[in-house]
Amino acid sequence: MREGTSQPSEAGVVSTTKPLVFEQPLNERMRSYLRIDFLYNQALFHSHSHSQWSSRAAVTSLLDLLAIITRADTRADVLKELERQVALMTEFQRRPDVDVERLRTLIANLTRLRTDLLGAGSAYLQPLRDSAFLAAVRHRSTIPGGTCEFDLPDFYYWLSRTSESREETLARWLTMLRPLCDAIGELLWLTRQGGKARHEIAAGGIFHITFERDSPVQLLRVLVAPDLGVYPEISGSHYRSSVRFVVWNGFMERPRQSDTDIPFDVVCCT
Repeated sequence: MREGTSQPSEAGVVSTTKPLVFEQPLNERMRSYLRIDFLYNQALFHSHSHSQWSSRAAVTSLLDLLAIITRADTRADVLKELERQVALMTEFQRRPDVDVERLRTLIANLTRLRTDLLGAGSAYLQPLRDSAFLAAVRHRSTIPGGTCEFDLPDFYYWLSRTSESREETLARWLTMLRPLCDAIGELLWLTRQGGKARHEIAAGGIFHITFERDSPVQLLRVLVAPDLGVYPEISGSHYRSSVRFVVWNGFMERPRQSDTDIPFDVVCCT
């Protein structure tokens, strides 16, 4: 049940421009998945650039990835979720009016991702953990400006090598993470696909959402037209969330809560 003014939507947010999508994870696993996916894509982007600054950014993203992944048994959690999704898709095949061919394709993809992640082994990150080079960069990264050339001459030497050499090294490191990150990317895609958009109105810039208890929501997505000049601040849990729209006032003034009715789309992903 949702509180506020609800209207059915066919076209989504009414705007001539593509809406901005703001996502709010509603449990710790989804929070970790989104961060890992963000850092992995950021590392991939910078790893293909010829710039030394991009190579620095790629290494920073890689180290942040390792910090999140090694904090818990992420691999085991992802394997468990892949198995759950395969079982769910297999059950859907027995239902009438289902696109069986599409389901089979999804199941085959999930099974392949699970096989790749299992094949990587439980020690798939050990070469990255054992790297004295990466350990030194990680240690100095905690100090503002700590990765300057006089702090890490070996890092500076590596950055001074050819772009092809740096790209090859980054590709080798990221390949070790690919089975896990590809699986997480697929699970996030399935989660987003599982939600249905509804057009809503935030009266006075505020909207409250109460979720059904028998169907826990993992991810809340808010779509708003960029030409409205507002962005949402989302808070809550998998039982209840609030969306407060804030007016963008530039860099020098503090933002303020909107006092007008804001049209937007909301997607609750289970």
